[in-house]
Amino acid sequence: MNGRDDLAAAYAEPRRQRHDGRPWLLVNMISSVDGASALEGRSGGLGGEGDRAVFSVLRSTADVILVGASTVRSEGYGPPKKTGQRIAVVTRSARLDWSSALFTGGAGVAVVPEDVEPPPVPAIRAGTGGVDLDAALRQLDVPVVLAEGGPSLNGQLLAAGLVDELCLTIAPRLVGGGARRIFAGPEAVTDLELVHLLEEDGFLFCRYLRTASAETGAPPSA
Repeated sequence: MNGRDDLAAAYAEPRRQRHDGRPWLLVNMISSVDGASALEGRSGGLGGEGDRAVFSVLRSTADVILVGASTVRSEGYGPPKKTGQRIAVVTRSARLDWSSALFTGGAGVAVVPEDVEPPPVPAIRAGTGGVDLDAALRQLDVPVVLAEGGPSLNGQLLAAGLVDELCLTIAPRLVGGGARRIFAGPEAVTDLELVHLLEEDGFLFCRYLRTASAETGAPPSA
């Protein structure tokens, strides 16, 4: 891949804007060739220099980062580099370290069900017994939300029909073991269209958009 400007152009998407009363939802993930979403419990163990460059470019396009609580813990999330960007952490139990730099710095937002005790930080409350992700996204008055996992959160977004775009890095490694796929949970199908494919040092950088048939609910063309 070339410089950051070329990479930013490759990952630009004019359709990233609010639609159907909610932000555009972009999922960014990495997997091994055999589908593992993490190595030794961390997605960062699969990445390389090119993946980190894509990660940085995609983060720069988003107003809000959406991430699951377990991923925040395992990946050691801190405040974002982009001024004004927020990190919305989805947690069903509202059991997080509210004294961490992510929250004390003012960038962290809790996304919790309505039937848990309100956390001591800014919060979005939606759903009972679990977070209603569609309702939560509709409370975000921004054009673009970037979801960074983990697999359980991705699976919930997929099941709710909320995934508009997927940026997937495929690392040239075989991992085996019990690592989960990038979308975990009940079976749910969304048809995608490959809009670009880049390669560097054996890593494949894929960008997919949800097809028109998936958006409208019409059957896919033969």
